[in-house]
Amino acid sequence: MRVYVPTTLNGLAEAHPGGGLDQSAAYAVTPALREWYVSDDLEELEYAALNRAAQSSLRLLAEDASAPRRRVVVAIEVADSAVAPFPGDEYQDQASLGRVVLKGAIQLAKAAAVHADVADSDVVADVAAAAAAIPAADKGDQDAQFTVDGAEDHELLWFATQEIGNLLA
Repeated sequence: MRVYVPTTLNGLAEAHPGGGLDQSAAYAVTPALREWYVSDDLEELEYAALNRAAQSSLRLLAEDASAPRRRVVVAIEVADSAVAPFPGDEYQDQASLGRVVLKGAIQLAKAAAVHADVADSDVVADVAAAAAAIPAADKGDQDAQFTVDGAEDHELLWFATQEIGNLLA
C-alpha cells in the first residue's frame, strides 16, 4: 500500500539520511476516500491522498514556527499490516478522508519519493499565510479557509530520494 506521510523540512532533516519519520498519521487510498472521490482511477485517488497529506503538512507547519514554510510529503510503500484505519474510519469529515495510522516509524531509506513545495517566494508566502490561517479556518472563518485552500493552488514537486540532501540544502 502506498501511504503519504506529511512532514516538514525540519522533520525530513531529522530523518535524513538514515532515520525514520515518527509521524503516526498518514494518508492513503481508503474506502472512505474512494467513496467520497467517486473514481476508480488509482492515480486520481492517490493524488487526492497526496493532497490530503499536503493539507496535514500545513498543520505541522502551523505547530513549528522554525520550519521553512514549505509543505513536504513522503511517499512510501508499506505492507498493509503496517497501517491501521483511522479511528472513526466509517465516518470521516472531508479533511480527514484517507487518513490512516502508521503502526511504527517509517524508515526514510524505504521512501519512494518526496513531494515538496518549490522554494519560490510566492509559494512560500502563500504556504506561510495558509499555515497561519489554520486556527481561524478551524473555527469556521471563511476568509481564513480561503487562504488555507489557496496553498493548494501550488503543485508539490516530485523529488527522488537521492535528491533529499539537495532539497534540504
